[in-house]
Amino acid sequence: MTVHPYIEDTIAAISTPPGEGGVGIVRLSGPQAIAIAEQIFVSSSGRDIRTSRQRVFYGHIQDSSGEVLDEVLVHIMRAPHSYTREDVVEINCHGGMLPLSEVLDEVVRRGARLANPGEFTLRAFLNGRIDLVQAEAVIDQIRARTHAGLQAANAAASGTLSKTLHALHDTLAHVLAHIEAAVDFADEDLPELVNEPLFNQLRETLQRMRELLRTADTGRLYREGATAAIVGRPNVGKSSLFNALLRDARAIVSAQPGTTRDRIEEYITLEGIPLKLIDTAGLRSTHDEVEKIGVHIARQALESANLILFVLDASQPFSEEDRELAEELNGVESPAVAVLNKIDVNPDPVVPEWVQPFAAVVRVSALTGEGLKGLEEQLADLLLGGVHLNSGEALITRAHQKDSLRRAAECVGRLLNDTTVSPEFLAFELREALHALGEITGETTPDDLLGIIFSNFCIGK
Repeated sequence: MTVHPYIEDTIAAISTPPGEGGVGIVRLSGPQAIAIAEQIFVSSSGRDIRTSRQRVFYGHIQDSSGEVLDEVLVHIMRAPHSYTREDVVEINCHGGMLPLSEVLDEVVRRGARLANPGEFTLRAFLNGRIDLVQAEAVIDQIRARTHAGLQAANAAASGTLSKTLHALHDTLAHVLAHIEAAVDFADEDLPELVNEPLFNQLRETLQRMRELLRTADTGRLYREGATAAIVGRPNVGKSSLFNALLRDARAIVSAQPGTTRDRIEEYITLEGIPLKLIDTAGLRSTHDEVEKIGVHIARQALESANLILFVLDASQPFSEEDRELAEELNGVESPAVAVLNKIDVNPDPVVPEWVQPFAAVVRVSALTGEGLKGLEEQLADLLLGGVHLNSGEALITRAHQKDSLRRAAECVGRLLNDTTVSPEFLAFELREALHALGEITGETTPDDLLGIIFSNFCIGK
């Protein structure tokens, strides 16, 4: 998507999800939004939507032949008091796809064009109502899967992260102004402009940058979630553990080995993180062609998971197969947790030495639920790395934000490593740091990155 600094056309889209509902909305934004709506709307009270100070109108939408398309409420929001800071019209139709589509078609016939994904929010950004951080938070609000994820998105949308970044920016800009003055007026009889208090400000700013960077992995987890693959040989209780963690009988449980042939996925929430559990086929050599496919799928899940739950049957002696699987998992990059299942049968199983390298060993009973809370706490600690954020705290949630902040911090770090170099070098590093921070808030973000960001939005937002 090409990003234009000035947008003069009028866009339209259906802003409610597909399907049937009580109400559906066709949204218009742009200089001709009210004029287009006026051409197709007939007010039941005879009011003119262009001149009336009223903001909500009841009436009908009709086509060029005068045929009524739907009974509607029309909301008028005049610039700059709207989501996009342009004239915005929202036509509240009956929530079926046919009336919405027909109204949208009529709007386009009258001069609007179909909006690109995220173009309403893009216009809000380009028109200065929100910055890039707040724009990205909009899609996070829509897609949030946990309360903590929604809180993080709400905090970003309200400007919490933006204020933190602007404070860092202002400090760097203040220091840069002093350094540039020292360069421009080197021959003047002025007090020392580049001094220790100035460098102390930079040290404090660098510390704040590093603290903010430490939130990046947790912020990404709140937004994107994580994946945990439940693996082990057949009939050790993988599906039972899957059901127990879900608190629901989602997977088929049977005493017959090899019951699970495909991957089954469901989400749970751990410390605000949406965690996708994957129940997989038992890992073993088999001549059954269908089970072979299941084993292959299980190994794929194993390779892509953020966490691995290696389930062992503690009610019987551990097998050579168990040991071989453990050694295989020790070579996997993602942390693995050995889950000694069926402690309702054997309450105090001996931990085999070949699981000692694992990130944790937890004893549970998928049947009774004993030990499940401890397992969930262990998984949350492994995901969060001991970092727990307060509600409403500023945090980094995206890879490009983390990369830009990291580069800004590196510039300041290089500057502070040798404060005796020329002021011109110090000024160069500060300009680079300011540019990197501006990439996060949108002041210096390249157009191609903006296009990628807004193309991930739904149409109509």
